[in-house]
Amino acid sequence: MTRLLAILVLISMVLSLPAFAGSSSGVRIKDITAVQGVRANQLVGYGLVVGLNGSGDSLRNSPFTAQSLQSMLDSMGVNVRNANTRTRNIAAVLVTADLPPFAGPGARIDVTVSSLGDATSLAGGSLVMTPLSGADALIYAVAQGPVAVSGFQVQGRAESVSQNVPTTGRIPNGALVEREVASALSEEETLVLELFNPDFGTAVRIADTINAFATERYGRRVAQEQDLRSVWLERPANVGAARFLAEIGELYTEADGPARVVVDERTGTVVIGRDVQIHTVAVSHGSLTVRITESAKVSQPEPFSEGETVVVPESFVTVNQDGANLAIMGGTNLETLVRGLNMMGLKPTGIIAILQAIKTSGALQAELVVQ
Repeated sequence: MTRLLAILVLISMVLSLPAFAGSSSGVRIKDITAVQGVRANQLVGYGLVVGLNGSGDSLRNSPFTAQSLQSMLDSMGVNVRNANTRTRNIAAVLVTADLPPFAGPGARIDVTVSSLGDATSLAGGSLVMTPLSGADALIYAVAQGPVAVSGFQVQGRAESVSQNVPTTGRIPNGALVEREVASALSEEETLVLELFNPDFGTAVRIADTINAFATERYGRRVAQEQDLRSVWLERPANVGAARFLAEIGELYTEADGPARVVVDERTGTVVIGRDVQIHTVAVSHGSLTVRITESAKVSQPEPFSEGETVVVPESFVTVNQDGANLAIMGGTNLETLVRGLNMMGLKPTGIIAILQAIKTSGALQAELVVQ
């Protein structure tokens, strides 16, 4: 059994496991929804990493690094405008971060540092104080600190060895929040829950679950499904938004989703959803192998024939076809489908080809996503 088939069997076993003892059936509402407007904001900034051991930018090939170095030293009272700097211990970088919702001044966030020039590694470097701006061009955080790099690169005269990407690193808790994103969540009387996996059935069940709880807790209904993606909530007047969302988020409901099969032809990965069904079909799959071997043959003339010895190419062609078996497949659940694929003894590429052919025939009752 190939590794992929073992993974498919494991998926079927996990999906068939019962819920943990002591917990309600289904999933929590806060695990499948998000509050509309409560989201992170992306920040970006341009900075310099110093202290590199000769692995930084070459100032001749990276003029922006030389200009940034001059500007930084000018702000510190050091004039190097007419000097011919040759340092390789500095690198220009792009700094990115996500500002979490409700992050106030003084909170720390992680940042990612990526090289812009021809630096070979950021290992051992430290980021100089870098302002991070949002889409509105306002500064929301300031980043600074040593860069943690997981990759490395060692190079000799004839060979080089590298692992991961040494020109990208992270600074855990490397940025201090200076400005808070304005939010009026506590004053909102109406809230909207957005589903991670949009589905009409899931939205209706969420609304029914919330209304059943709210009728007992607050004495009235507070939820109404809008579409397959959102559920509208009316916050009770005597309850704060944070407490209301906390109580709603802990409720359990049943989540549903479309039957879907995802295949990745580059890596041979196949993921089959629990509700995927296949009508009974006959499947025949075989692999055709054609091998062409080239060799050289020396042609020697007869004695006293005044001929010339020449090299004549010679080709050998062999054709082999294996595994052309006919099997009947059909199932109403994931376990039956996986068992049928296992019985055919297919490799990942064969499973992908069969799933695509079954979808074309109309027997696969699911959405086929090819990445």
